[in-house]
Amino acid sequence: MENNKQAVIIGAGLVGSLWAVYLSKAGYKVTIYERRSDIRKAEISAGKSINLALSVRGWTALDAVGVGDEIRKIAIPMSGRIMHDLEGNLTYQPYGKEGEAIYSVSRGKVNATMMDIAENHGNATIHYNHDCLKTDLDKGIAYIKNNLTGEQFEVQADVIFAADGAFSAVRYNSMQKLNRFNYSQNYIADGYREILLPANADGSYRLDKNALHIWPRGRFMMIALANEDGSFTCTLFMPHEGDKFAFDKLTSKEAVNDFFQTVFPDFYDMVPDIADAWNDHPLSNLVIVRCYPWAHGKVALMGDAAHATVPFYGQGMNAGFEDCTVMNRLMQKHNENWQAVFEEYSIERKPDGDALQDLSLDNYFVMRDFVADPDFLLRKKIEAKFSELYPNKWLPLYSQVTFSNIRYSVAYNQGKKQSEIMDQVMEMENIHENWNNDAVIDRMLELSTDFNF
Repeated sequence: MENNKQAVIIGAGLVGSLWAVYLSKAGYKVTIYERRSDIRKAEISAGKSINLALSVRGWTALDAVGVGDEIRKIAIPMSGRIMHDLEGNLTYQPYGKEGEAIYSVSRGKVNATMMDIAENHGNATIHYNHDCLKTDLDKGIAYIKNNLTGEQFEVQADVIFAADGAFSAVRYNSMQKLNRFNYSQNYIADGYREILLPANADGSYRLDKNALHIWPRGRFMMIALANEDGSFTCTLFMPHEGDKFAFDKLTSKEAVNDFFQTVFPDFYDMVPDIADAWNDHPLSNLVIVRCYPWAHGKVALMGDAAHATVPFYGQGMNAGFEDCTVMNRLMQKHNENWQAVFEEYSIERKPDGDALQDLSLDNYFVMRDFVADPDFLLRKKIEAKFSELYPNKWLPLYSQVTFSNIRYSVAYNQGKKQSEIMDQVMEMENIHENWNNDAVIDRMLELSTDFNF
């Protein structure tokens, strides 16, 4: 029987490629139009992107269509974070319970693998160097331009999905023209620059590869995630300007060397030629995009096109993959009545997109500042102990977000309540000396009656 169900996806990135597999399994003929050239034919570098961290939500979406093991081949487990202080001392904090880890993947490699998966598991046809100029939302028509030939044409489909990133052409050229469409884009004051920490001469790692490394410095920070070849992709997050330490001050090799020798001396010792490599990667911005509704007519936004966030919870890719989980569940629930699917998708998923953006901003403060704070570390210790004793009463916020499929909006609200409880616990007399006492656990039991995990 010929397949008459047609779907078009704009964007062959992570979300678009995975969603192609879901649609194909539901019997759709899938065509993807991608603005960029095929990254598999170029040498894959991390480019303008920090490494990504895969966690439970992402694996849930990948495994549901049987492609998780393809990604596991290129993923490196990280069971905790290692803090580097100014003196080079290291402090380790586990992320979750024994055996729980997040996974470092190179964006370039995971994107290339996802494109293979879209073609091989999703039977998708991917057209590269094709721009989507606009869409007719109600008729399901995409107006496409072949950037190599200049040819313009239109394609019609039962349904169109825009997975074309934070600066989505579909959203900008079509959705944002709608009456009462809400949209905001907000750049945070900080930017980021990537730095490569090469492997040792024998190809071995210079740092523990199974941890996310953080150099917290109060107002800013640097992180490092392992790559498969023994190197680390490091990212410096810092204000663009207006601060003692800001990117606009680092305009000469001398300034770069002085900055790293002063602020990251242990890193400078490993990369003494840091100033020579400083301009290898561009200085990039960090943006949060909010909009509503996420669908209209026959067109829906997915991933960053709907809810771009900053990377400080390591959830951008996971949230985009979770969009596939949610969309697929609604597609089955409503028997592919796309009007009903899209209506519920917008209403259900929007609060989770907003909550993740709030969580991501909050976690920036945690990573760059609080992780080195003795009170913060004690809070985590008490939470971990209580969670182990009473797992149905307490799941730390980080674990709710990273090691479960609890909705982001639910996790965010529960996390706020937990934070208020911990404020009260930390006010107990001599808490630093007595934190391990039964009285502390009794107090937490008394305060956490509302929770049931």
